[in-house]
Amino acid sequence: METTVNISGMTCGHCVSAVTEELEALEGVSGVDVELNKGGVSRAVITSAGPLEPEQIGEAVAEAGYTVVSATA
Repeated sequence: METTVNISGMTCGHCVSAVTEELEALEGVSGVDVELNKGGVSRAVITSAGPLEPEQIGEAVAEAGYTVVSATA
């Protein structure tokens, strides 16, 4: 299953690494692909075995220091 989230505040490769690491730590996640849009809204596609709770995703992204602005499964 793929979930796409839009994330604000990301500006560099370190941001991508931090978000990827936090999202990959979620149970059932098998991959994360982040498309960086410096200074704008970046996009992450999360591949998982099943549906993820929006709260889980939001907390993981917040732990990395960023904000989810929207999510779609």
